Amino acid sequence: MKMDVLAKLEILTDAAKYDAACTSSGVRRGFRQGYIGNTTSSIAGCCHTFSADGRCVTLLKVLMSNCCVYDCAYCVNRRSNDTRRAAFTPQELADLTINFYRRNYIEGLFLSSGVLRNPDYTMEQMIRAIRILREEYRFNGYIHAKAIPGAAPELVDRLSCNIELPSEAGLRTLAPEKTKAAVLAPMRQIQVRSIQNKEELVKYRHTPKFAPAGQSTQMIVGATPDSDLHILRLTQGLYDRYQLKRVFFSAYVPVVESALLPSKETKPPLLREHRLYQADWLLRFYGFRAEELLDEQAPSFDPRLDPKCCWALRHPEFFPVEVNRADYEALLRVPGLGVVSARRILTARRAGPLRLENLPKLGVVMKRAQYFLTANGRMADGLRFTQDSLLRNLIAVEQSLLPQPEMRQLSLFDDAV
Repeated sequence: MKMDVLAKLEILTDAAKYDAACTSSGVRRGFRQGYIGNTTSSIAGCCHTFSADGRCVTLLKVLMSNCCVYDCAYCVNRRSNDTRRAAFTPQELADLTINFYRRNYIEGLFLSSGVLRNPDYTMEQMIRAIRILREEYRFNGYIHAKAIPGAAPELVDRLSCNIELPSEAGLRTLAPEKTKAAVLAPMRQIQVRSIQNKEELVKYRHTPKFAPAGQSTQMIVGATPDSDLHILRLTQGLYDRYQLKRVFFSAYVPVVESALLPSKETKPPLLREHRLYQADWLLRFYGFRAEELLDEQAPSFDPRLDPKCCWALRHPEFFPVEVNRADYEALLRVPGLGVVSARRILTARRAGPLRLENLPKLGVVMKRAQYFLTANGRMADGLRFTQDSLLRNLIAVEQSLLPQPEMRQLSLFDDAV
């Protein structure tokens, strides 16, 4: 392998690290005779994700090029930034991917790019690289590609089109060369093509599947003053309108000094990103809606509590929930109960009434759930609490699960007068 290709790899894998939308869950790419690479069987730029069977697999996460015609203020690859530039040829990228696979470094590819020359040319280069992998090297591993209008999505498992900023105002301020319509158009294109493909599969069994793992997007959190409520409403709208598989959130990492952005000394809002992911889980699997979790009076999550606990504290009229009578939807709203434990409760109570001491064996996290449920009309023995003490107890439970501040050795000269 030529040294210049390794230098490109170092530059372009480092430039790709800010893209969080890197997951292969939702696709089942099984064995195919005569092909190599299989994400459901059993270095620089290598990242980890999960396959459909739950295994942790490794992908090569890289850009086709970090050259870009756009000058988005928040982006490390923007046109005006003084950084080392590189671009793979389609053949170089295909060779690199297949060699990494043969050395057992990776099981798939996550491919994105800066906009080189123009969007059409950039997508053409990405498609050529993917065609070489699929058709010449017969690579059957997982491929996730960033969508630009004009893609050939039959070759990839998942397509994603990054929204980047949650509001149109933020887009106008930080990325004036982009428009909301231009960002959303590829999503609509992917959705329409997915619907058409499902109809074709009914008629023709051997029709190639169109992006079988669906499409996803990513939003930057903390670069603009948008509230959690705004972000969550947008997330809900994307799931409803475009049937996205995932919305990813990326805490803004200050890489440039600009009056329009947080200073470089600002720490990335990692806890806020974590709370948004928890809320996203509630939207997708627990039957919550964005307007239930937040409202205009409380437009942001309490960082001390997970979103489900926040909702429960604001709706005391819903509790306590009786585990022997509540339906599945009601059980899902109890803090400390998840999808699996709620299903186990429904199954177990067919054999007879459940008692509180049975619940931990079913996966219920009692240190949270004990405040919100009853069994046969009883709460835990000796449990007494007020709304204030409940808040303190839940914060104490959550605090032990969060990263603790780094300990610092005291100095004799600190705060010296």
